[in-house]
Amino acid sequence: MSGSLPEPVLAFLRAAGLMRPGEVPTASALTGGVSSDIWMVELSSGPVCVKRALPRLRVAQLWEAPIERNRYEWRWMQAAARIAPGSAPRVLAHDDSGVFAMEYLDGARHPLWKSELRAGRADARFAARVGDTLARIHAATAGDAAVAAAFATDAGFHAIRLEPYLLATARRHPDLAPQLHALAERTAATRAALVHGDVSPKNILVGEHGPVFLDAECAWYGDPAFDLAFCLNHLLLKCLWVPAGAPEFLRCFDALAGAYLRAHAPAGLEARAASLLPGLLLARVDGKSPVEYLTEEAQRERVRAIARPLLEHPVDTLGAVRAAWQES
Repeated sequence: MSGSLPEPVLAFLRAAGLMRPGEVPTASALTGGVSSDIWMVELSSGPVCVKRALPRLRVAQLWEAPIERNRYEWRWMQAAARIAPGSAPRVLAHDDSGVFAMEYLDGARHPLWKSELRAGRADARFAARVGDTLARIHAATAGDAAVAAAFATDAGFHAIRLEPYLLATARRHPDLAPQLHALAERTAATRAALVHGDVSPKNILVGEHGPVFLDAECAWYGDPAFDLAFCLNHLLLKCLWVPAGAPEFLRCFDALAGAYLRAHAPAGLEARAASLLPGLLLARVDGKSPVEYLTEEAQRERVRAIARPLLEHPVDTLGAVRAAWQES
């Protein structure tokens, strides 16, 4: 949908020097996000992407989050681009009002990984590159006090991830509340590397030279096991969305996990990811942000039937979680 931009966004573009004096750009709202306004803005110098964080997310349940998360998103993109060039869009300008501009990546040349999976195009080699690139970012920032100080976003991560996923799910499953609360507490207390926080196929472009990660507004210096489990969770859920693609999605699961662990496997990380994964599975059907494509109760019941026993009796390898899923 095309139209004009809000005046504060126009003022930002002027102040950043991205808009020429007197220029009246056209803007098209981009779809897919629940937490931000996103536009493709046509400027005389070429298209750019502008993102503005929302204080209240567009979901059925009340879900509020501080707009300063926008600041940490562009910081994450800059850090990732330094470590793994091309793994994030180039940031063009930013301010502290919750707005930033980045390069616009044409979908024809950079399709969403989620769209590729929906079409049954599941490339295990690309999944391995996702795992390897993510591991490189985690490994390069592990134990870095300066990065930890720049991403001390514990309150934001709790508001955007731990509360709506694990703690909200605990309220729906009170018998599992001790396990889900323990996962949230352990995750919050583990500060080991720079975490993206929303590593999902909907936030990964299939770039010409590898994955390009988007939507890093959950960025936090914390537990890298969260990123690994979060992404693998989506590959399992996609098996119910596109049943014909399930064998290939499981191959992508193996490729991503294997590549990640070959590149970065500090003590305890795989066990934390394996125990967290069923909590995230359950959260995507019973938390504040259920996946939109599991529309049938039978599908949601299948997820519960797999996740609940794994929460009651945790396993310490990702392969064991994958086996439990496949056996179901």
